[in-house]
Amino acid sequence: MRAWWTWLTVGVLVCLGYPLLPTGSVVSTLVYNGLGLTAVVVTVLGVRRNRPPNPRSWYLFAGGMLTFVAADVVYEVSGLILGTHPYPYYDDALYGLAYPMLWIGLLGASRGRRNYDRPRDLAGAIDAAVIAVGVGLIYWVFIIQPTLTAHDTPMLTRLVSVAYPTFDVLTCTVVTRMLTRTGSRSPSVLLLAAGCLLNLGCDVAWTMTETFAEYSGGIINSGFLLGYVAWAGAALHPSVYPRHRPLNAAANDFGRGRLSLLAACTLLVPAVLFIQGVRRDEINWLAVGLGAVALFLLVLARLAGFVGQVREQSVKLEDLAMRDELTGLANRRMFELSVTDAVAAGEAQVCLLDLNGFKVVNDLYGHTIGDRLLVAVAGRLSGALREQDVAARMGGDEFAVLMPGAGVTEGDAVVRRLAASLREPISVGGHELLIAATFGIADTAATGDPIELLRRADVAMYAAKEGGSRQHRRFTADLDDRAGEAARLGVEMRMGLDTGQFRMVYQPIVALPHGRTKYVESLVRWQHPERGFISPADFIPVAEQNGLIVELGEWILRTACDQFVVWRDRHGADAPQQISVNVSARQLNEPGFVAVVADVLACTGMDAGHLIIEVTETAVFGGGTAVQAVNDLKDLGVRIALDDFGTGHSSLGLLQTVPVDVLKVDKSFVDNLTMAGRHAVIATALIQVSNGLGLDAVAEGVETAEQAAELYRLGYLLAQGYHFGRPVAEPDFRVSEDLAVPVR
Repeated sequence: MRAWWTWLTVGVLVCLGYPLLPTGSVVSTLVYNGLGLTAVVVTVLGVRRNRPPNPRSWYLFAGGMLTFVAADVVYEVSGLILGTHPYPYYDDALYGLAYPMLWIGLLGASRGRRNYDRPRDLAGAIDAAVIAVGVGLIYWVFIIQPTLTAHDTPMLTRLVSVAYPTFDVLTCTVVTRMLTRTGSRSPSVLLLAAGCLLNLGCDVAWTMTETFAEYSGGIINSGFLLGYVAWAGAALHPSVYPRHRPLNAAANDFGRGRLSLLAACTLLVPAVLFIQGVRRDEINWLAVGLGAVALFLLVLARLAGFVGQVREQSVKLEDLAMRDELTGLANRRMFELSVTDAVAAGEAQVCLLDLNGFKVVNDLYGHTIGDRLLVAVAGRLSGALREQDVAARMGGDEFAVLMPGAGVTEGDAVVRRLAASLREPISVGGHELLIAATFGIADTAATGDPIELLRRADVAMYAAKEGGSRQHRRFTADLDDRAGEAARLGVEMRMGLDTGQFRMVYQPIVALPHGRTKYVESLVRWQHPERGFISPADFIPVAEQNGLIVELGEWILRTACDQFVVWRDRHGADAPQQISVNVSARQLNEPGFVAVVADVLACTGMDAGHLIIEVTETAVFGGGTAVQAVNDLKDLGVRIALDDFGTGHSSLGLLQTVPVDVLKVDKSFVDNLTMAGRHAVIATALIQVSNGLGLDAVAEGVETAEQAAELYRLGYLLAQGYHFGRPVAEPDFRVSEDLAVPVR
């Protein structure tokens, strides 16, 4: 497996030692040509061993290397026999034959499997062309043209001299294409490129040496040998076989590297003019002008491609941001914008519909079947609409339809078609599922406010729910008076979420006996602009019923985790160690809830072990998807607390089926704790159960110092209640001596 490493190590050491050998000696000749021939053999062996998907290209490349070595041998032999190195000679013919073989083989060897890197990377090709034009301009002005116009030199000599830099420009193009091709920079490709760059650099040095001085050989030949070593190492490296398809990165990536490369190439034109001006040479206006135009057009094409890609990606991102990922329908944001446009344009109808019994489907068949059912419902709804209508998934199992330009009669007709589309059973995963829906519809007859239009449709839908499944109801003015408190509260909750009426408070949970805050419980509060404070006991059940608890719960989770990170950064060691968030049964049964928790942790940078999810016994009593969600949360590293323990169903049995870390002993077992008699029996038993199972026990509802002292005497080390602090937006995490429990 490390043959390539051994080859590179030995080859580099030989190349470094080569300049120390006597120039022109038999030993230096044997070492030079021997290492070259060995590199050819190693290349062939590497191809046979690694079996790349394009062996013909590699063998052609190896043939070019062998022709190079043959040319080197002819060069050395002619020098020994003739006593000089004629130019041009047969070795130059062999060099000229080797370059096309290397060039063609290199193109195939660097591409990988046929169609593996499809010619989609036009940007990389343009980059290569830019570099080729820039390098070609330099070669033409300073080497090729002076050589061609040197009339005191035979034409054949001039043509051969021009051939070398021409081949160098072509090699530079291939190397650039190799290095700019998307996802192709494997170690093997990098070694190929390194060998080509070494050969290119040595050719340039040789050309300049031949022009201005006598050719010394040693160091330049060492560079040629390093090129041989790199080429053979590329064939020997395991990455010569692309076992995995490279990432399909954007072909028009325009990072700092490519930008710097293009900028440097475009600056070659003024650089040539500057150098010729300093040297007082006759400026080659034709070559410079053609090079400048070519570079301008190529860079313009490059920028045009980049701008086009940015626009295309912008459209795609906008579409993704406005579409529901599961069903492909419009999401809530896009629907609200569409409603706003439709209301501004004139008459419109809005219909909200909610699937009945969808939770049962999820519980019985799992979330996969539930998701497929939602997709099927979306398809049926879309098929019942007019061309100009807009269907959206608002969240969970709630959908909406916008009918721009429709009157009452046409709107009711569309709603009847929607209802009819859901009457037939839906076949999903081998199950025939019959799903019902309730519809609420409103129009712009008495309002020009899009938010009010949505609210009215929501009120109508809740009124339809009161009439049972498969009902639809149009909003009328009397519905606001006749709708139940829960319906109105649900609508106002929707508006409260949109307008930021909810806020978070936090209650400390302290460690006994010193009273230091161990962690905090996050609680949501609603300050209504007209009703004032609304108790969670009033709005949480409504949110559970209408599904808003899913969106509200996610907002609570994100806000609490963000706040925890702020406290951690601000207070350091004095900050709470963990934060708990209450999660409802509806959230646990919601598809993707665990993924939401994972996303929140990733976005906030919060460690999973610092988050405690509080669930009630009722939420997990039925097992199924709720318990599975709890297990998945536990696998994430999140801690699980069982809230209000002792007041639900089969509490002790749950401890065997739910991965609990914390027991929160209900307030009812703490209230009469200090009274004589049997009042402390249950609290005593629960702390013993917790200790026996290795769980943390938290006593809730502690309101007096006497209760705290008695709890500590019984063995409780964590407590929560008004005695230690009321829920506030910014708790005081400093230890107060007033909260310490006297230790007897």
